[in-house]
Amino acid sequence: MKDEANVRIDEEAIIAMLMMRAKALGEKNAKDALSYETEDEVEFSLAPPLVYYGKDEAGLQAWFDTWEGPIGGDVRDARLTAGEDVAFWSGLMRMTGTKTDGAAVDLWFRQTLGLVKQDGRWLVAHQHASVPFAMDGSGRALLDLKP
Repeated sequence: MKDEANVRIDEEAIIAMLMMRAKALGEKNAKDALSYETEDEVEFSLAPPLVYYGKDEAGLQAWFDTWEGPIGGDVRDARLTAGEDVAFWSGLMRMTGTKTDGAAVDLWFRQTLGLVKQDGRWLVAHQHASVPFAMDGSGRALLDLKP
């Protein structure tokens, strides 16, 4: 069992890593963003397909290229639980910016990250992002919800 001081050190390391990863994502730097992920990462993204395995720098950069300028964001209700070599982070994420076609994006979604400690370094091994959908039978994604 970890003592409180070690737990705090790991929590601080995880938060620092997530902040650097968020900075790379906001700056649309695919190589740096993926440097915070394991080689065998599993991702359940907002975009199809249902699941991605491993890193796809070209695919991430292609998505970044659909944005004009940086991608902004915000986090609410973040929670972190850290063990010795496994941790879970969850929160509400806001993505803002302008697409190259001029469309403004202001989207809140849910995200959960599974992290592992490899060679003393915390990395994202699993990520899941989702938006709620209407339970009225329409299957419509609810993209206008705000916390």
